[in-house]
Amino acid sequence: MNLDQALHTFIAESRDLLAEMETALLGLQAAEGEARSEAVNAIFRAAHTIKGSAGLFGLDRVVAFTHGVESVLDEVRAGHHAIDEALVTLMLACGDHMRALIDAAELQRGDPDATVAAPGEPLLRRLAAYLEPQAEVLAAAPPPCEPADAETRWQLSVGFGTEVLRQGMDPLAFIRYLGTLGTLRRVHLRTAQVPPLTELDPESCHLAFDIEIDSTAPREALEGAFEFVRDDCELTLQPVGAGQPAAAANPAAPAASAASAAPATSAPSEAAQPASRTPRAGERSSVRVDADKLDRLIDLVGELVTASAGAHLVARSVRVPALLESHSTLAALVEQVRDTALQLRMVKIGTTFSRFQRVVHDVSREIGKDIALVVNGEDTELDKTVVERIADPLTHLVRNAMDHGIEPVEQRLARGKPARGTVGLNAYHDSGSVVIEVSDDGGGLHRERILAKGIERGLVEAGKSLSDTEIFNLIFEPGFSTAEQVTNLSGRGVGMDVVKSNIAALRGSVQIRSTEGAGTTVTVRLPLTLAIIDGFQVRVGHSVFVVPLDMVEECVAFTEDEARDYIDLRGQVLPVIRLRDLFELQGPRGSRDNLVVVTHAGQKAGLVVDALLGEVQTVIKPLNKMFGRVTGVGGSSILGSGEVALILDVPGLLQQARASTVAHGAPLAAA
Repeated sequence: MNLDQALHTFIAESRDLLAEMETALLGLQAAEGEARSEAVNAIFRAAHTIKGSAGLFGLDRVVAFTHGVESVLDEVRAGHHAIDEALVTLMLACGDHMRALIDAAELQRGDPDATVAAPGEPLLRRLAAYLEPQAEVLAAAPPPCEPADAETRWQLSVGFGTEVLRQGMDPLAFIRYLGTLGTLRRVHLRTAQVPPLTELDPESCHLAFDIEIDSTAPREALEGAFEFVRDDCELTLQPVGAGQPAAAANPAAPAASAASAAPATSAPSEAAQPASRTPRAGERSSVRVDADKLDRLIDLVGELVTASAGAHLVARSVRVPALLESHSTLAALVEQVRDTALQLRMVKIGTTFSRFQRVVHDVSREIGKDIALVVNGEDTELDKTVVERIADPLTHLVRNAMDHGIEPVEQRLARGKPARGTVGLNAYHDSGSVVIEVSDDGGGLHRERILAKGIERGLVEAGKSLSDTEIFNLIFEPGFSTAEQVTNLSGRGVGMDVVKSNIAALRGSVQIRSTEGAGTTVTVRLPLTLAIIDGFQVRVGHSVFVVPLDMVEECVAFTEDEARDYIDLRGQVLPVIRLRDLFELQGPRGSRDNLVVVTHAGQKAGLVVDALLGEVQTVIKPLNKMFGRVTGVGGSSILGSGEVALILDVPGLLQQARASTVAHGAPLAAA
């Protein structure tokens, strides 16, 4: 790994730490006792780790600013300041600036320039108020610690792993940073483990040091200096006098001159406490993988699935039993590879949900409402691409719930509700889909006001009878708004139509339930993955279609009158969709018609097809924009024969069946 890759790793880990820091800050208000103390410690550790790691890469402006944050947090930990709402707000702003510095370091591949760092000056002045009379310390990078009455002399032994140099790390940089935490008294290079010159690999690290340092810093801070190579070094640390005598002081021995020191003749004392991290039994390890590499893997797995389907057709055509058996084994392995590869892309939606704590915190103060966010189902997993693309629609739904849904405190109290409003986020799996609910306990949608606005805009014919669902769906029309005044958040009629189109682009659907005076719930249904699915192939005429297998409930023979668009299926009215008529297909009919019963979001319908071809792994290919709005089609796939099969959009077909059945006055089948 080169230095750029190491910097990339630092940036990724710093962003994770900043996210954890923000989550802990937002949870401080509700935390009490030991939980509150641990949250403060977690925030301090995040800032300290970022500062220490930034120093290894020479990111001085990141170090300088984060030092100010860390200093205030240290004062809070010591009990000198209570962390109130004002300090939480300040720390959130500092976290935003740290994120901006990290982003700039990534773009500039080095220390951010003065323009990026400038917005941090007002924040440092605000932090300085918590550190009087030592506020001047915040104006520059943290200086080396000077000896003080309470300082301790520490004996430190560190042996760097052989891969440290390949990972772009400079061992001397760690020692130089250690010098900022106190006064280095002795730096001694151990050369016993260096191999003979003829066997020496110049890219392997064999450096080990014995160090004595006078410092007022706690043990955790000294160990933290080596945080970035914690898993690739052997580190022991003990105060002098805990089993080993101090060597003669040598203040003039800098880290840079360590190479001229004599070899060590003794091993570290057994009394030294090891600081290297050893995995505990049953502990999981993880590795970061570049997203582009993961996407490439999924593409290759998709090609493998298609090639396997082609091999299956060949095996069936030659009718060689041994070949068929071999392909059956191969197909099972391909399916396992597919499932494992897709699992690599699955991430918990809790990462996305956690960012809304900040959204609710900031927006509730902006609009002057007391609102809490309640989150459930954080462990629900779905494809990382879906997670990334659903974040913006969910943000709009949450902000809309806060602005439109939650009433002012006076109205809530008058209606007998708690003064604090609640916005909920919930996620769960259902029928092969992921369901995300955004709810509020506010005033609900005003049915008559929405209907009147729809009639006014010509979206609804006056006097026409509409269900609640149809009326509520009007808010997804472009430019539709019932807001009496425009705010910074809403009222311009822009947003809900974009939400629906973005969700539709993910092959998802959105529904609204609302009770006036009680609240509203927006339900978003999304596919687990956008890459490969289990499908069920059917044929109509010469055309082959794929139905997502998780939406297929059963298949039955169909002998009903073709003039009707619904049938009686075991006492239930089931809408019927004839794909031959819907897509105006030609070609021979089968010996009998078949009915594929599909279900989605509590609704059922039957698809009339000529033949059932069975289950198949399906690689999803997006449609050209020209065909993006074709009713009932959600994508395409390449068959083993090389032909193209269309993937049916079951939610769209069910919506069409519902409209047709309601028009004929028949009740609907429920899943």
